[in-house]
Amino acid sequence: MKLTNRNLLLSLTLFTALQFGFAQETDNVEALVTDRPDATEASSTVGKGVLQFETGGLYESFEENNIKSENYTYNTMLIRYGILDNLEFRLGWDFVEGVTTVNGNKLDNVTSGLSPLLLGLKLDIAEEDGCMPEIALIGHVFPVFSAAEDYRPEYTGVDFRLSLSHTLSENSSLGYNIGAQWGDDSPEAAAIYTLAYGYSFTEKFGMYAEVYGDLPEDSSANHYWDAGLTYLVCNDLQLDAYFGTSFTEGQDILIGAGLSYRIRKKK
Repeated sequence: MKLTNRNLLLSLTLFTALQFGFAQETDNVEALVTDRPDATEASSTVGKGVLQFETGGLYESFEENNIKSENYTYNTMLIRYGILDNLEFRLGWDFVEGVTTVNGNKLDNVTSGLSPLLLGLKLDIAEEDGCMPEIALIGHVFPVFSAAEDYRPEYTGVDFRLSLSHTLSENSSLGYNIGAQWGDDSPEAAAIYTLAYGYSFTEKFGMYAEVYGDLPEDSSANHYWDAGLTYLVCNDLQLDAYFGTSFTEGQDILIGAGLSYRIRKKK
């Protein structure tokens, strides 16, 4: 675990240093738009020939009846590549370690490994026009065979959503997703939703606050909230930090941080 954390810090430092070196070259380019750190996916694609990496780490816990479950996710990598001006390919994976504590005693059966691979596409449908929002369609599949044994679900996962956004003012915006998902350890469908408000304090610093959740067909609904800060190092590199919890049972605390960086095609 210590080695993993050290490598993560080294990677963050390296990417930050590299992007600082090229900061002057990106001054005339629009800042990158990311799908992290919130659960609300952006309503735009990265652009043809653009390669964008979004990664980070997070910690979450839940305690009930003196049984505490903790998950440490060391890599939340999402790779986005622009196939066309309005279409991007998406590839992602998480490396997770789970720890269970009973009455204050840590159990030896620590789980670890990759969660199911994310394969997907995002398609721009409409640009923002007055009261009409910017709209994108996103679809993912999560193959069962791609997961480590400890995190292999019973069913192949599938999800799709519409991502929409409105510009409220020069410094604020509203984004929201609606859709559905299937799979994991249950074949039932679940409606999914997100709603996020974003505000820019300066050209570099921004914040967001969000509610999100899912409503399964035959199970109790899950509702969460989170909030965070972003810092634009340069137009091709953004850092973030966030925290949250759930309104319903299922999550006591969520804490995370990460970065997003973009490699643009040469003109």
